[in-house]
Amino acid sequence: MIRKLQANDRAQLVAIIENTNNFSEEEKKVAVELIDEAIANPNHKYYNVFVSENENKIDGYHCIGKRALTDGVFDLFWIVVDSSTQNKGIGKQLLDHSENFVKESNGRWILAETSSKDSYNATRNFYMRNKYSIVSQIKDFYSVNDNLIVFGKYIKT
Repeated sequence: MIRKLQANDRAQLVAIIENTNNFSEEEKKVAVELIDEAIANPNHKYYNVFVSENENKIDGYHCIGKRALTDGVFDLFWIVVDSSTQNKGIGKQLLDHSENFVKESNGRWILAETSSKDSYNATRNFYMRNKYSIVSQIKDFYSVNDNLIVFGKYIKT
């Protein structure tokens, strides 16, 4: 079941983020900050957090929001699956949910930014398998030899 974030989800989400080996300490801090922002402002238009819950245990989440100054472009800020439940289709369910959220919000594009580091190969392959294409790349964006790769998918309404 995928549902809107609740304040009492925070501890489980922080544990999932902390156990994600792919994220740097700075990335983990930002991920938690967005969760805290969504909890503090439940009607926030820009940070919408949805959790995947199975048998009263959260196994992943996504954070999505409408990009400022656009009339239908959404950023998928985070999609995170608990390392103990990866490769079971939860990420795909969360991605499908985010796409449906965009459709229901009259959006047309969903964008997801990621890194070119080898440790993000699985992430990039995940987007490619789900019919996302690379719409932009910026060389040495995060640091030297760590490019920004923006994946996008046009959402038909």
